[in-house]
Amino acid sequence: MRYIAAMERIAIFYSTVDGHTRTICARLQAAMEVAGHEVTLVSLDQPEDPAFGRLQAFDRLLIGASIRYGKHRPAVFRFIAQHRALLDSKPSAFFTVNLVARKPGKDTPEGSPYLRKFTEQSGWQPKLAGVFAGRLDYASYGPLDRSMIRFIMWLTKGPTSASAPVVFTDWNSVDAFGQRFLSLP
Repeated sequence: MRYIAAMERIAIFYSTVDGHTRTICARLQAAMEVAGHEVTLVSLDQPEDPAFGRLQAFDRLLIGASIRYGKHRPAVFRFIAQHRALLDSKPSAFFTVNLVARKPGKDTPEGSPYLRKFTEQSGWQPKLAGVFAGRLDYASYGPLDRSMIRFIMWLTKGPTSASAPVVFTDWNSVDAFGQRFLSLP
């Protein structure tokens, strides 16, 4: 595996509903900064962020996006549509975060129906793709989301107790994905 020896400027863009995708991005950011890189973390919901105006200055681009009710948020698709040529010209990657990925086989790019749907809808084939299971926290959801997500979990044999948050994320997989991202030519 080839690792980057020189410091690079990396942008990590994220789209999150409940904050867990940002948590995953922050972990990737911290590891990349320890490796000597300058990393900027940017919400796709904040297009006024100065990072959007200097995309060309970044050496690598990473996008992380969560799923809610089977869909990525519109800001993800807008960003890719607007910056597709740049994404294709630089080492770039994408990962999706969802609760279906808690199931074996659904936590890989090949096994994720959401990643397949994403690439079809966006038309973008990232150089590297990842799929991570998310976090379930009934106490933080509004009444409608709590009921809907609990029902979905019941249907899919997931946890329905609101007693404590459950983090399904495989942090070793997140770390390995970060290393693969840094190894992209």
